[in-house]
Formats: sequence, C-alpha cells, structure tokens
Amino acid sequence: MGKPVAPEDLSAEDLRRLLVEKRRESRRDRLERYRRTGRVVLVAPDIDGSSLEDMRSGKVDDSSADETTATSTNRKRILDGVLLFVEILAVVGLILLLFNGINMMRDLNDEVAVALEQPTLTPTPLIVSVVLPSGHTPPTSPEGARPNEAEIPQHLRPLVQSLSNIPIPTAGPEQASRIQIPAIGVDAPIVQGDGWEQLKKGVGQHIGTANPGDAGNLVLSAHNDIFGEIFRDLDRLRPGDEVTIYTNQRSYRYIVSESIVVEPTQVDVMESTTQPTLTLISCYPYLVDDQRIAITARLESNN
Repeated sequence: MGKPVAPEDLSAEDLRRLLVEKRRESRRDRLERYRRTGRVVLVAPDIDGSSLEDMRSGKVDDSSADETTATSTNRKRILDGVLLFVEILAVVGLILLLFNGINMMRDLNDEVAVALEQPTLTPTPLIVSVVLPSGHTPPTSPEGARPNEAEIPQHLRPLVQSLSNIPIPTAGPEQASRIQIPAIGVDAPIVQGDGWEQLKKGVGQHIGTANPGDAGNLVLSAHNDIFGEIFRDLDRLRPGDEVTIYTNQRSYRYIVSESIVVEPTQVDVMESTTQPTLTLISCYPYLVDDQRIAITARLESNN
C-alpha cells in the first residue's frame, strides 16, 4: 500500500480530479440506490472522470465533430443541388411557356388574317354589251339619224332598254378626258358613257372599261357621219399610227396595231385584256352604218 499523500501536497489538477471522482462515486451510489428501489432506470453509460474532465476543460473529440460537420455539409450540398435543379426546371418551363404562347399568338394571327382575307376579284365591266356602241341609222335615211334598234336581237331589246337607264358616273382625275389622233386630225373631248346623248358631246368611254394606262381594255367610240363626224376617217389609221389619251394628270401614248371591220353584235372586241389596250369603235361604212370598224392600239408610254 502506498504512503498517504497529504492534501497540501496535491496539485490543483489532482484535487480537481479527486473532486470529480468523488462526485462520480456519489452519483453512482445514488443511482444504484434509485435502481434498487425502482425509482430510475439507467439509460446512458457512465461518463468516466477523464471524459468529464475533457468536457469541463473544453476538450471534445475532433473526429466526431468533423464527422458531424461533414454530414451537415453533404446534406447542404444535396439540398443546394436539389434547389438548383428545381430552379433550372422552373426556368426551362417558363421558356417553354413563352415559346408556346408566341406560337399560339402567331397561329391565332394567321387564322385571323386568313379569315379577313378576301378573294381577289377579276374586274368585269359594269355593263354587259349586247351590240357595239355608236350604232345609228344613216342621216340620209327617211327618218334621219336615230338609234338603230333593228340591229339589236329581238329577245335582247328589253335588256338594252334597262341598261340605258343606268346613271352615268362622274369622271375622276384618272379617267380619260381628251383624245388626239394626228394621222386623221382628231382632237376631241372624252365623256363617260357611250349612249345616244353622250356621243352628242364627243367621244364616249364605255362604262366599266379600263382607265388610260391601266391593264385592261379602254373602249372609246364616236360617230362617223353625225355629231361632228369625229371618227369619220378611222379606217385610214394604219399600224404604227399614234393615239394620245389625256387625263387631268398626264397623257398616254398608244400605237395602233390592228384595224378590223365586224358585225354590230361582235362584242368580243370590247373584252378585257391583260395588257393596257385601247379600242376605238365607230359605225362603218360612211353613210351606211350597218357594220362597225374597230381599231386596236397598245400602250407605248405615258408622261
């Protein structure tokens, strides 16, 4: 047995350790007494003096702390990764939503445009001719010059009479206002309409035909032996002769390309064309007036 050590010979560290050991033994005795009486159940192992001392002195197992810190860091990294993935999915979803919205808006606009689109209509004359204009009886006939109803087919005469009541439109700035044909000395005004009353005033433009310079057939007619005999020498025109048509804004030069004599009912010479065309019509021959002469000219230039 070792020699007893006096308390004054012990260091402060030894005294602290003895105090801790004494308290631990006292705690064990108390817990043992409680266990015997059934008042407490031991659920944790006893902590030895060195462990308690380490705890009191602030000394902790670094390996356990490091393991806990590493676990916490890994969990944080996993959580951050999950959050980043969710954010990426949200951004991708937003982009897809915007893209689908733009496509839907474009499709909707296309459908509206298709619904609003109107078919391109082919221009047609306002009046369908039954016979060529400027027809009349010769001034030398017993009853004198008057509209020649005899050249109109019997079953079509009611139609011609109804068409004669259609109002004459007011001439616009783009419509023909004057015609000059140097080769035969013609310089005359142009009016809208080619009925009996209109041709008393000059050269008449058939209603519904093209304006000067436009694609289509500009049809003009005048008398050859009454009301100034404006188109008396129409049969003297030859290919290459010039015809100038004026509007309130500019002039158009046409070049004669063809001259034909047709029956009064051959209205196909007035049909629309794809190129700017001019057709001049008058009764033929002079003082007989049982046929028509038709001059065709093509647009050469405009000023």
